[in-house]
Amino acid sequence: MTERKVRRVTLIVLDSVGIGELPDAGDYGDKGSNTLANVAKAVQGINLPQLGRLGLGNIHSIEGVKPTANPLGAYGKMAEKSMGKDTTTGHWELAGIILEKPFRTYPNGFPSEIISEFENKIQRKILGNVVASGTQIIEELGKQHMETGFPIVYTSADSVFQIAAHEDIIPVEELYQICEIARKMLDGEHKVGRVIARPFVGTPGSFKRTANRHDYAVSPQVPNILTVLQDAGIKTMGVGKIFDIFAGVGISDTIKTKDNMDGIDQTIKFMKDTEEGLIFANLVEYDSLYGHRNDPTGYARALEAFDRRLPEILAAMLPDEVLIITADHGCDPTTISTDHSREYVPLLVCGKQIKSGVDLGVRASFSDVAATLADFFGVTFNVGKSFAPELFKNQGLERR
Repeated sequence: MTERKVRRVTLIVLDSVGIGELPDAGDYGDKGSNTLANVAKAVQGINLPQLGRLGLGNIHSIEGVKPTANPLGAYGKMAEKSMGKDTTTGHWELAGIILEKPFRTYPNGFPSEIISEFENKIQRKILGNVVASGTQIIEELGKQHMETGFPIVYTSADSVFQIAAHEDIIPVEELYQICEIARKMLDGEHKVGRVIARPFVGTPGSFKRTANRHDYAVSPQVPNILTVLQDAGIKTMGVGKIFDIFAGVGISDTIKTKDNMDGIDQTIKFMKDTEEGLIFANLVEYDSLYGHRNDPTGYARALEAFDRRLPEILAAMLPDEVLIITADHGCDPTTISTDHSREYVPLLVCGKQIKSGVDLGVRASFSDVAATLADFFGVTFNVGKSFAPELFKNQGLERR
């Protein structure tokens, strides 16, 4: 270990908040995607004064978010080096795992042999097996599901095997067991990034997905920055679906959340209750409620709601803490597609030790975050390029 520069880092991922197409976006069908800028344009200007003070408007032109001459911290954007544009790939790269080969996707549904084996193992037929929006498919097949007891299976442009079931028809714990069966099956040739339990409630015409979602991810490669920190005795705390994304690997403590506001509450609770370590939070609703549903107005309002809570997060920071705000991919709600988009992600860094107005430029990989965390906490990790040397006001600061 080397000298430690900070006691605590809070890393917040605004799920799907991309900031412009990557050079290879056309290969993914995402030419023209720019989640932040297009959302702002669609609502004729977005009100994000706190993020603006951190330098968001200095990264890219965003209607309603002007560049500032004196950003409070450092700003830039990051390219995704891994192949793909899904949640698992983005978060893993933030942790220093770069995938040379994307997780397999199923644009025509899953092969008949997979479905037959799955049905045999769970002793039920299934409905669906199509690419679909989660809210749309439960409206289409929810009534039939309630009549037959057959779970609904669907996928998307991401590497996911999603299973939806009404909580009164297939209880949540049983749905989880079904998902665990699917997770064990979907390996090797048919390995998918995530199996996702999608419970819902309500009646035909008014179904609603619940907060009992559970993601079953493949286990990440080790070492990654989370396991390196944990091995060094540094606590790693997951908020929201972080634990699920990493299959629990490298996570010391975790708390699930109901929505973005609960995610912010739980992040602040960790900040108040824990003096050292990494707090790694995911705020999912930009993606799940608005990006995938092509709702730019809802997306904008959700971003503004985060912005209003940002002062609380800043107030909870320790004198030697660093806050990093970024994203994992895009999901532009203004395009025809309802899927994720291949985009740069914003990078905002602040703290009392951090220089103001530092332009971090365009980073070659999300894994620069992992390398920077290693520098912050004084551990050795050799993936990515740290931007820590550019950040500190006084390199002679006492090291913790």
